[in-house]
Amino acid sequence: MAEKIKNFFLKKKHDVKFKKAGKGYRLNETSSNTASSSSSQNVKPIKRAEPTQEAKVAGQAALARLESKRPDPTKFNTSYAAIQARVKRELEAERKALSETNAIDKIIERKDEKVQDVIEDNPFLAVKGVYFRCPMISDEILPRDEWKKKIREFLYDQLQDQEAGLTACLIIHSCNSGKEKIENCIETLGKYLENIITNPGETKYWKIRMCNRVFKEKVKPLEGALDLLRAAGFEEKRILHQGEEEDFLVWNPEKSTIDNVTMLIDALNTAEPIQLELDRNVQVLLPSEATKRNELPPVFFTITPEEIKREQQLRAEAVAQSQILRTKAMREKEELREMKKYRFALIRIRFPDNIILQGTFAVFEKFENVMEFIKENLISDEIPFSLILPSGQKVSNEDIEKTLIDLRLVPASVLKFSWNIEGFEAAEVVGYLKEEVLSLIQSL
Repeated sequence: MAEKIKNFFLKKKHDVKFKKAGKGYRLNETSSNTASSSSSQNVKPIKRAEPTQEAKVAGQAALARLESKRPDPTKFNTSYAAIQARVKRELEAERKALSETNAIDKIIERKDEKVQDVIEDNPFLAVKGVYFRCPMISDEILPRDEWKKKIREFLYDQLQDQEAGLTACLIIHSCNSGKEKIENCIETLGKYLENIITNPGETKYWKIRMCNRVFKEKVKPLEGALDLLRAAGFEEKRILHQGEEEDFLVWNPEKSTIDNVTMLIDALNTAEPIQLELDRNVQVLLPSEATKRNELPPVFFTITPEEIKREQQLRAEAVAQSQILRTKAMREKEELREMKKYRFALIRIRFPDNIILQGTFAVFEKFENVMEFIKENLISDEIPFSLILPSGQKVSNEDIEKTLIDLRLVPASVLKFSWNIEGFEAAEVVGYLKEEVLSLIQSL
């Protein structure tokens, strides 16, 4: 485990050297393209009207008819011909059900239940949540909150190893909240250590008074700060100060060296929080599932659904009054501001056989990540393909470099897929997705 932490800091040093080498460029381009990376934000679900009692009864009846025609999932036939036949049946059933009632995809709010219970019991959610990976620690796929606990446990387990100082640097960056607090702590710790390096013979710089206001406010409350000082050679002692005994941290040159202190300053300044990678949460949907499962969980939003509703109520009247006076640019600006309230986007790719591939993305990811996601799941990654945006426009080379929020694909969008085989010599391909990907239909 300690080797992973060493490799982490070695990679950071290589990254710094690489960035200093100048801007990168592609061999088939005359000028370089800069890459912008992302954070994530969120917005509001559409408020639906309460269905009438007659609509509810009709919806339940339609659902019952659909369920009665659904084959036994334990005997699901994964052959492509069987899947196509099922798609046709479900499309016909969907059209019939929608002609009888439009209340099937509505869900009644359950105000007295806990949010998590609602999520688990809600059959209309497109996804149950947002999940992440952390290759540095394990191959597990977990929600962000669970990863925070695992990262903390992992790092504290490493404090007993030889690289305790490097581990403490990661704890400071990864286990505390508040960017300003972390920066203030790092700056203060840096001053303590730099004083020793600059004045190694001055014993007055070897002591840190623990009741000092700066130490109490900026260093002591943050996880990992005291562990870093101990790794740098500081020991806790009671020392007589102005007639009274007080707690001090005192640097012991026998337990550390100037080189070690210098290394810890460098590590403290170059370390970053342990990063999580967004898992695509791949799902394959039949048309009936895609139509029914169109709600997003609360984790997709930067604010709570209740806050969204309150804000919507306050703004609805003003927006209605000013709508005819707003220019196109003003409306686009307002739309962009609304989309920035979302953290994540749900992207669905609809294939000509009406099977749907679904994945989760951060709103500021580039569209090229969507392209890579599709290629990873196709039966052949050699045949070129094209995508149609919800606006009806074909995805261009310029669009690939744009973010999902720039392309107005937030919070959820459906893209149409087609092979682009003009001038491409290839054997006839049956279907679109890999067999192991199609098998995910069985779990729905």
